Amino acid sequence: MKKLPRLTIVLLILLVALGNVITGNAKKNTTATISEQDKRKAEYIYLQAQVYKAQDSIAAYYDLIKYAYELDTTNTATAFYYGYLMVLMDNASQQAQQRGLELMKRHVDLHPDDYYEATYFSDACMTLGQKNMALETVEKLAKLNPDKTEVQMRLAAAYVRTQKYAEALKVYETIEGFEGQTMELTAYKTALCAQLNDTLGAIEQVRRLYNTAPANVTYNLFLSELFLQYNMKDSAVYYLDEAQRLEPNNGNVYFSKAQYYDAIGDSINYDKQIYNALVSQDLDVETKLDVLTQYTTTQLARNDSTERVNNLFKVLVEQHPHEPKVHELYSMYYSTMKDYKHAIEELGYMLDMEPTNADAWQRLMVVNILDDNYAGAAQAAEKALEYNPENLELYRYIAPSYFQMKEYDKSIATYNKALSLVDSVKNVDLYSDLLCGKGDVYVELGDTLKGFELYEHALRLSPGNTGVMNNYAYFLSLCGKDLDRAESMAAKAVNANPDNATFIDTYAWVFFKKKDYDMALFYIKSAMSNTDEPSADIIEHYGDILYMTGDKEGAVKQWEKALELKPTNDVLMRKVENQTYYEK
Repeated sequence: MKKLPRLTIVLLILLVALGNVITGNAKKNTTATISEQDKRKAEYIYLQAQVYKAQDSIAAYYDLIKYAYELDTTNTATAFYYGYLMVLMDNASQQAQQRGLELMKRHVDLHPDDYYEATYFSDACMTLGQKNMALETVEKLAKLNPDKTEVQMRLAAAYVRTQKYAEALKVYETIEGFEGQTMELTAYKTALCAQLNDTLGAIEQVRRLYNTAPANVTYNLFLSELFLQYNMKDSAVYYLDEAQRLEPNNGNVYFSKAQYYDAIGDSINYDKQIYNALVSQDLDVETKLDVLTQYTTTQLARNDSTERVNNLFKVLVEQHPHEPKVHELYSMYYSTMKDYKHAIEELGYMLDMEPTNADAWQRLMVVNILDDNYAGAAQAAEKALEYNPENLELYRYIAPSYFQMKEYDKSIATYNKALSLVDSVKNVDLYSDLLCGKGDVYVELGDTLKGFELYEHALRLSPGNTGVMNNYAYFLSLCGKDLDRAESMAAKAVNANPDNATFIDTYAWVFFKKKDYDMALFYIKSAMSNTDEPSADIIEHYGDILYMTGDKEGAVKQWEKALELKPTNDVLMRKVENQTYYEK
């Protein structure tokens, strides 16, 4: 819950209706005795508060509850809900939350049979880490409601939270006594047996469920998975085969068999069962996507054949050509494989079916940028804005794309448009980012005065914006200006993002410009190790720093690598040809 604003008009109208015109906040009753008039007034306000609660007018609800409590501090029901709101408030101090918990406890102690209040109190205790108090409350509630499943389930959960697994197991057994055996209860009990290191107990729990319906495929699979978990492979495969005998074409059986073959390292049968699961008519699309996601993740982690993954995707696309999520997953796979052109193609199919999907448009822009196709990114952004004119996040992509295309006028115009639409108070981070982007354009155009002015503005709005700090520090270093401040900003950016290769590269370059080559070398190596594919700029910087530390041969090798990524870069060409360092 957000920090709640003061309510004024509602209180004023209400108090006038009660015959009390006031000019300020309600004055807290500090006398030992509460007048009957104040008690009646507090009850009326409490009832009015419930109306606003039912309407989800939380601000009004809070203010009225608070005022009712201040009028009559002896009413424990009012005190309870006032305390509950204090516990839930964002930015509330620990002291305020503890005070709220005390107000709640006072009511629960006096009225332990108030079901909802007791449950709210136990939840609040758990939220504030008072697990034992929460358990004690639920235990009392369970004694008063021995036949209420919801209360008993809550008690079992409280035992689990306090690591009293044996007690939780007994509670689930009690619930099973009047609810009967179910998959859910058996799963809970099996997990608790595992916590208690009771393997035989876990197997017995599932066997009992299985014995109620041996022809139930789900029960056979449940038992098989448990045996596989305990590495009892012969028993696991027996129940898998039994499940398949009962329902030969069940997609869930194929998937379970795939997991079994994966566990024993039989990749051929694993692939076969995954294929069978995907072509099965029994599995819905969501489950098939889950199956394929798991399979793809496994294959990529093993650096295994991508052809098999591609074939399975093709099967799924043939089955469900008009399912957007299938094309979305296929695009994500292609992106992971750095096959950006096919990723773009699949996203195109998806957007043909869901043209208003802003997230998909953003992914299309990102993939185009990864493919160095900035024109495609800009085109996608423009199209996205046609369908999502209110989505300001899209401007994060379209303006930088124009920048990369060297269409600086369009980039600045786009930044200006975005800045005119963004509320600098409500969306300060986005506003700051946009100012920074606009600053980058002006610096690139040679107007460093205007660019640095925009960076300063961005940092005034959002002093902790590390993206702005990084860009500002880098361009200061390129200009050779205020290098001490550049170092300070770069350090803050790296400390906040220690794995960001771009930020680390900036830090290294600042040291390079300060002629502290040992520190520059340390950080550029860190930048290189923090990315699988360093940019041409990072590689070039590495070469420059190696050159200044005396490793000329190593420098040339790095410049050659950078030139492969930027084959038309004149400065890099000169460095490689003449084997010497040149300023950018």
